Formats: sequence, structure tokens, C-alpha cells
Amino acid sequence: MDFLKMMKQAKQMQEQMGSLQEEIAEIEAEGSAGGGMVSVKVGGKGELRAVKIDPSMFKEEDVEILEDLIIAAHNEAKAKVEQAMQEKTQEMMSGLGLPAGMKLPF
Repeated sequence: MDFLKMMKQAKQMQEQMGSLQEEIAEIEAEGSAGGGMVSVKVGGKGELRAVKIDPSMFKEEDVEILEDLIIAAHNEAKAKVEQAMQEKTQEMMSGLGLPAGMKLPF
């Protein structure tokens, strides 16, 4: 394999990774639980951006259920963000012409 070609591909990959990180920061996913009673929005870096709770959930005896629903909604949104990140990474890698099966540390 040509060393200069490898260096050019490495530089291209570095530039694409920077672009990918910017795209990931812009990703937002919503997760819900309890039939939509609780919903959350999560950003591309896993940060919780918003929480919406149906007012009917504000009963003292339902606090524990509400806490569990918030966690479930967050986990769903986070899984969606991770899936979107994986898809974007695969798209970027497919255009580099690397050997099939080559794994990179991310």
C-alpha cells in the first residue's frame, strides 16, 4: 500500500471525524415511557435537554412510578442517539475505502 495514499486517507479521516463530531452534537432524540405520559429529549452527547410530564402524573403516590418512567424515557432517547451516531460513523467509514472488516477504536 502506498504510504502517501495512507497519509492522505488518515488526514481525510481526521477531517471527517471533526465534521462527524459536530454533526453528533446536533443530534437530538426523543424517548417516551408510560404511553407518552413522560418524554425526554437527549442531545448527541447524551445530555438531557428537556423533560415533559403529563400533569396527571403529579400525585404523591405516583412519584416512584414517575421516576422510573423518566429513567425509561431517557434510556430510550439515549439509545436512539447512539443508533444515529453509529449510522453516521458507518456512512463516513464506507467512503474511505478501508479494507473490509477493519475496525477503528471508536
